[in-house]
Amino acid sequence: MAAERRIRVAIIGYGMGHYHAERVRATPDLELAAVCDMVPARAEQATRDFPGVEGMTDTTAVLARPDIDLVVVAVPHNAHADLSIAASRAGKHVVVEKPMCITAAEATAMIVAAREAGRMLTVHHNRRWDGDYRALREAVAAGLIGDVYHVEMFGGGYHHPGQTWRADKAASGGALYDWGAHYVDWLLGLVGSPVRSVTGHSRKLRWFDATNEDDVQCWIDFESGVTAHVQMSNLARVGRSRWRVLGTLGGIEDAGGRQFRVATEAKGYAATVMVPHHQDTWQRFYDNVAAHLVRGEPLAVPPEEARRVIAVIEATDRSVEARNVPVPVPFEDAGKA
Repeated sequence: MAAERRIRVAIIGYGMGHYHAERVRATPDLELAAVCDMVPARAEQATRDFPGVEGMTDTTAVLARPDIDLVVVAVPHNAHADLSIAASRAGKHVVVEKPMCITAAEATAMIVAAREAGRMLTVHHNRRWDGDYRALREAVAAGLIGDVYHVEMFGGGYHHPGQTWRADKAASGGALYDWGAHYVDWLLGLVGSPVRSVTGHSRKLRWFDATNEDDVQCWIDFESGVTAHVQMSNLARVGRSRWRVLGTLGGIEDAGGRQFRVATEAKGYAATVMVPHHQDTWQRFYDNVAAHLVRGEPLAVPPEEARRVIAVIEATDRSVEARNVPVPVPFEDAGKA
C-alpha cells in the first residue's frame, strides 16, 4: 500500500472494539475513521470516546466505503468468519479478534477469501507480547531446562462465567475459545512441533444457567514426543500457576510476583534461580500490522498459525463428543489453505 496517507480503519463491534480503537489511535500509520455497532447507543458512545470518529450501525455501509482500508472484526466469535470473508471480498484488509473463528473449515474459508482478494488477514493474538510468555520462551531458547518434554497450563478460578454471549456456547464456541485461545497459541509457539492428536474432557456441574462448559481440559500429543495439558476452569476454587514446563535439564514454574522459578542443571551447575517477566508490549501487534501494510514487514501473526489454534480447540470438542478418544488435528502444514 502506498504510504502517501495513513491507513484508514473501521472497527466493527464496540465492546472489545474500544481496546482496538485505543491501539489504532496509538499507531502512527493508522487512522481511526469509524466505529460500527448494531446498538446505536454504543456507536454514539464511540463518537464521544474518540472525537472525530464516525459512529455507524450498518456493517454493509462500512464495507461499502471506499475510504476504509482496514476493518477490525470485534464481534461475537460465531460471527467472525462471515464478517471477515465479507470484508475481504469488499477489498479490505482484516484484523480479527481472537479466536479466529469456530471451526478450521471457517478459518480456511477466511484465508482463501483474503488471498483471492489480495488483502491482509491477521488475528489479534496480542498476548504473544505478554511479558511472561516472552521471558519463558527466552529461558527455553537459552537451554536453561534442556529439551522440553512436558507443559502444563492453567487459567480460571471459581466464579460464574457471566451472563453475556461469552458464556453462550453457540455464540462463543465454548470455554476454551476465549482465554483458552491465547493459551493454545502460546503452547504451539513454545513447542514448535506438529500436533499428533488431542484428547478433550469437559464438565457441566455447577453453572447450569450458562451453556459454556464449567471446566474444559485438553491433552495434546505432539509428533516430537512433547505432551501438554491445558485447563480452563470456572470450578477451580483451588487454582495453580499458569505455567509449569519440564525439560531434560530442569523445569520452569510461575512463582507469582511476575517472576519464574527456574530449576536448572544447565552447563553442569545445579541451581534454582528467579527469572523476572518482561513488560507486556501489546502495542507491537498493531505496530506490526502497520509495518506490514506500509513497508512490507512480515506478519507477526499469519492467519495459518491462528488456524492451528482453532484446529486444536475444535479437535478438543470433537474428542469430548466422541467420549474422550484422541482426535487428529488437521492443517498442520501452516503454509497451505
